[in-house]
Amino acid sequence: MLPSDWSFPSRSGDQPAGQALAGAPPGREKSGRAGRLRLRWRPMRSLALISLLALPGCFYPADRGRALEAKVDRLGTDSAQIQAELKETREQLAATLPKIDEKVAEVTKALKGLDTAARRKDADIGVQFQKTVEDLALLRGQVETYLHKITELETALAAQDQKLVSMQGEAALKEAEAKKKAEELKRPTDKKEFLALAKAKAKAGDVLLARQLYNEFMKKWAKDPLVGDAHFGLGETYFSESKCREALFEYGKVLQDFPKAESAPESYLRSSDCFAQLKMKEESRLALEELIKSYPKSAEAKTAKERIAELDKKAAPAKKGKK
Repeated sequence: MLPSDWSFPSRSGDQPAGQALAGAPPGREKSGRAGRLRLRWRPMRSLALISLLALPGCFYPADRGRALEAKVDRLGTDSAQIQAELKETREQLAATLPKIDEKVAEVTKALKGLDTAARRKDADIGVQFQKTVEDLALLRGQVETYLHKITELETALAAQDQKLVSMQGEAALKEAEAKKKAEELKRPTDKKEFLALAKAKAKAGDVLLARQLYNEFMKKWAKDPLVGDAHFGLGETYFSESKCREALFEYGKVLQDFPKAESAPESYLRSSDCFAQLKMKEESRLALEELIKSYPKSAEAKTAKERIAELDKKAAPAKKGKK
């Protein structure tokens, strides 16, 4: 909410509110009233920037979104059950194969020792040999059953994956795979090590897995100041894929909710980069100005000053041409 003494210019000749939100300065006016408008305009520009940063990257009807998420969750649960059963069957198969090897070894040993065994009663030899053969046949039957079951489960799992792809596309399948990898990944109990793991996965190019870890970090340590850095890291995964709207939302969370985070100054820089990619030049410059104002002693502020100087240098020839 805006403070009571702040207001958008609305009289004839004043700048429309839409322009103020877009970052355009008010027109020149006589008397001290123009100065007062400028003083009001600057904090409103800052609020406008934060508002832009806080907007979600895309819009989707809530009811349809929830229904789609429910279907995807069900598919995910079914896939998880199939995967668990598949894993169990493979383990059973792995446990059975050595038993077959043992029985084969027994038969081989029995055949080699026929001369020695011939001294025993023929009936005893026949019973022992027959039992070994029956055990071997039973084990082979179990192996065939397991192999058949594995084939069926793999087919069912592929069908589930295909449903997921048709429902949300290839990206959804990749996210599901990342979720599976995240479930199998051993997590550190220390929050700093957990955050470092997410950063390492992002740096290695496994951005989907990194996003899973960043989101999990935010849920697990929701009130910790490091959540700001987690939002920044999440924003970086989107920025690396040129998904600027999604990245801006995460950078905005840092600036709005965690202004004291170590990554806050860089969030302004990245926001400027994103706005520039979105052809929002005024907002891009405003992000640099706010960085200098909010974190004047930071290394990022120095970079922001250099960028603004470069922008002014490029703008100078254009102004001369108009004259």
